[in-house]
Amino acid sequence: MKNLTIENITRACRGTYHGSDSLLSREAAHVVIDSRKAGPEDVFVAIKGERVDGHSFIPSVMDAGALCAVSEQDLGEVPFPYIRVESTAQALLDIAKLYRDSFDLKVVGISGSVGKTSTKEMIASVLAQKFNVHKTQGNLNSESGLPLTVFDLKEENEVSVLEMGINHFGEMRKLSTVAQPDVCVITNIGVAHLEFLKTQEGIMQEKTQMFQDMKPGGSIVLNGDDPLLSTVGPVKGVTPLFYGTSPDCDVYASDVQSQGLKGSSCVIHTPGGQFSCLVPTPGSHMVSNALAGAAVGYVLGLSSEQIKYGIEHLPFLPGRNNIIQTDKVIILDDCYNANPVSMKAAIDVLGLGIGRRVAVLGKMGELGHNEKELHYEVGTYLAASGTDMVIAVDELAKEIIRGIEDAGSRIETHWFATKDDLIPHLGELIKEGDNVLVKASNSLGFSGIVQALQEL
Repeated sequence: MKNLTIENITRACRGTYHGSDSLLSREAAHVVIDSRKAGPEDVFVAIKGERVDGHSFIPSVMDAGALCAVSEQDLGEVPFPYIRVESTAQALLDIAKLYRDSFDLKVVGISGSVGKTSTKEMIASVLAQKFNVHKTQGNLNSESGLPLTVFDLKEENEVSVLEMGINHFGEMRKLSTVAQPDVCVITNIGVAHLEFLKTQEGIMQEKTQMFQDMKPGGSIVLNGDDPLLSTVGPVKGVTPLFYGTSPDCDVYASDVQSQGLKGSSCVIHTPGGQFSCLVPTPGSHMVSNALAGAAVGYVLGLSSEQIKYGIEHLPFLPGRNNIIQTDKVIILDDCYNANPVSMKAAIDVLGLGIGRRVAVLGKMGELGHNEKELHYEVGTYLAASGTDMVIAVDELAKEIIRGIEDAGSRIETHWFATKDDLIPHLGELIKEGDNVLVKASNSLGFSGIVQALQEL
């Protein structure tokens, strides 16, 4: 890997090297934290997790041919080289920064309470019309995930689109110090992560820390429809570019018309011109994501034609507002994650369906002491949504049903303790022609329900 010699890694980590000096000029093939993925000439960073301590795997990894280990522990007299550091978690970030500094490319950093991943995909799809694009894969957006994403950079990459997920104070600077974004994008300030960040103002305070590590001459792209983000003024001499539904925004949409589950048609206006397009995924929030893509495309010099093509050819992702049509039903597969804002947005999308509308919903995580009230609010929202049936899974999701019932709604409701309890009953509950939304926090494993629906 470019620039990742043992000597440079030791210096970047402010560590102490133990081993033969003859190896200091050797370059790592990969940097890994999963012992199962470690191979010859790799550098293994031993991370201590909640359940597993990577230090226990150092001997086996080195026996498999790894080049060097990074350890918080004094390993004593061992027959392999290692770098002793104060914190392997910080060392991983330090090594990633060293590697990122080896590349002359543009970085788009994305954060927000809701929609980071779908916005990342939209931006990447737009930018791919002009650049060789590298992007965050899966959910590798955390203190350990972002470095792994950075280590995947290749010489041919011209732009990197990096998703940055945080839920504690102090985390954003750890990520943005590595990313050093040229373009800072924040999608919204919602109520996700209130358990740790306490208030929406706290969330905004933490997420906007990204601006401190923006490259000179960089750009800030913000959702102008968000009440808090819309108040952000110039930062470090940079005036934010706002996107949203209002013509007061720098990039905005007009003539928005739902095309049902096929998406939404609209006219997108940028400072560089306007164009009509079809956003191929349903929901008003996807129009917002398209505007974010258009804004970043404009900032990085794409033509209106390139931006339009990128929006209209957005690839679909399993579990993220993905429309699956079977011989029997239409499935809205949005089961990757859930919070109150994204849950309500998904319910709105379900409302576009033609035929009976069924919502299969599970609990939402990391909501703090208000979790019951927030689930209850989803229930009251459903009561006025036109949904025909709600199937709730998990103890906390009972609050969704309670919200429906207290609102006096006639929605048919069912509750199951687990997804495994529900799946055998799907055949009797789901009818031909149904539109079925599947959504919950990722920990509930609702992809199994999506699979079962496809097999009906």
